[in-house]
Amino acid sequence: MSLTFKSALAVPFAAAVAVLPAQFAHPALAHPALTHAATSRGLATIRVRAVAEPLGRTQPTASTQLAATQAATATQVATAAAQAATAHGSRPHRSRRMRAYIWAAHQVGEPYCWGGTGGCFDCSGLVMASYSQEGIYFGRDTTEMLASSRLVRVSRRHARKGDLAFYGSGHVELVAGRRYTLGALVPGTLVGWHLRSPWWHPTMYFRVRGAG
Repeated sequence: MSLTFKSALAVPFAAAVAVLPAQFAHPALAHPALTHAATSRGLATIRVRAVAEPLGRTQPTASTQLAATQAATATQVATAAAQAATAHGSRPHRSRRMRAYIWAAHQVGEPYCWGGTGGCFDCSGLVMASYSQEGIYFGRDTTEMLASSRLVRVSRRHARKGDLAFYGSGHVELVAGRRYTLGALVPGTLVGWHLRSPWWHPTMYFRVRGAG
């Protein structure tokens, strides 16, 4: 009976010996708290990886987009510069005569005033001021202008825009086309374009020497 009792005790003891090392060898089986902690760490690791992986894929995409934007901007700037250079290079050269005429055209609408050379004008004052913008001077009134060696007489057919158109010896305007002149006419009027007619038209045309 003693042997039987010992044998009966030996079986559970052996089973316990076999099970206990396995429990202590695996932390998850050794303690429930450790099991929960390990599980939490595992889920946290999974979440971090789930967040990190998309970010890892997004960063190169953002860098690529930034590089593409910078390249596109540089291309646009270079294109604009090239177009500006082309436009500048292809812009027709304006003579001093044409620049004087354009300046006078910007005075359209200004009132006539006797002796005026700026803000308001008389006929010779507008002509003188226009060419003075180009550093050319050939007299203040019509008498001085007609006596100046800088004026070269041309025919009506060869008169160009910006040339001087004299109505007799007492009135002068700038040629504005085949049928028009630009100037300050009489008191009470504004600087503007005037249509020639059989009764009112230039009698002499002059080009300013050195004005083109």
